[in-house]
Amino acid sequence: MVTILIIIFLLVTFLFTYLQDPKFGKEPSGKRLESIQKSPNFKNGKFENTHKTPQITEGYSYFEVFTEFFFKKQERKIPVDIIPSVKTNLLTLAIEEDILVWFGHSSYFIQIQGKRILVDPVFSGNASPIPGTTKSFRGTDIYTVDELPVIDYLLITHDHYDHLDYETILELKSKTRTVICGLGVSSHFEHWGFPIQKIIEKDWNEKIELDSNITLYTTPARHFSGRIYKRCNTLWLSFVLESKNLKMYLGGDSGYDTHFAEIGNQFGPFDIAILDNGQYDIKWKYIHSLPEEVIQAAKDLKAKSVFPVHSSKFSLSNHPWDEPLKRITELNKYPENQIPLITPMIGEIVHLENENQVFKDWWTGLQ
Repeated sequence: MVTILIIIFLLVTFLFTYLQDPKFGKEPSGKRLESIQKSPNFKNGKFENTHKTPQITEGYSYFEVFTEFFFKKQERKIPVDIIPSVKTNLLTLAIEEDILVWFGHSSYFIQIQGKRILVDPVFSGNASPIPGTTKSFRGTDIYTVDELPVIDYLLITHDHYDHLDYETILELKSKTRTVICGLGVSSHFEHWGFPIQKIIEKDWNEKIELDSNITLYTTPARHFSGRIYKRCNTLWLSFVLESKNLKMYLGGDSGYDTHFAEIGNQFGPFDIAILDNGQYDIKWKYIHSLPEEVIQAAKDLKAKSVFPVHSSKFSLSNHPWDEPLKRITELNKYPENQIPLITPMIGEIVHLENENQVFKDWWTGLQ
């Protein structure tokens, strides 16, 4: 009995000590928490989605999801082959070019109207707080923070580890001019040494004038947040990025809901909609859209083209690694769909104002 108690004590001590690691961030408190509590989206002690959003679909259980994910063998969750890429030198890009470069999953770089924007960067090779547990696919980590130019605006859609990566954020500290995030997320950044003057945190449905040529709007998403055990204490969101020549929807993570049509009616049509298409499952369909829902969301947004992301770098679901791109490509062949798809390789330049740019089905034939 004494031995068992000693082991329990050591395990509890280790866990408590480990959870003090700064990578877990810091919960909002004090004046920041008081400000959060005034949000119309903060109810019953947490942020809530517009409509009821169970994290597990009715008819399934957390136990079932847990055992399937960790103990049931799934075919082709991890690619055998190296993911192909194109290495673009971001430091030598002409500043007047309006371009996008994808880094895999939901990380991408936008250069528009002379401003450089980075969204949800994850360059550490891991999408989990536990080292080595959610490793990036081979071939997907071709960039480092040193290979990025100075970032004018770092946009964070929410604080999950596959979107807010502690190691990457620390390296970006010296070359990021302004951070833009949802309510409460600034608590993490301040804990990690970012001056509060460099952080803009917003609720849904707010407007930020980046300069005379670019406006950013914060818009809803249907998801959740949290970095340890407490969930929904910071706000998840999407963005509308509008310049004099282009309008983009930056979707973040989201299950399908009425907010897509509402955003489309208010801000659409969009030249490009970047939408969460991957790491989905019918068992958690309310927080990650299924491919057919991605197509419908694009229609709701009145999007002229769709860039499906949240795939091809990490395995966070049970589907084959290439299924998201295969399914949305097949769905898009139906006459009632047929919205041009933007499917670059990692590192490939997307020319934002070139509607005729052609992309290969680069995943075809890979194992």
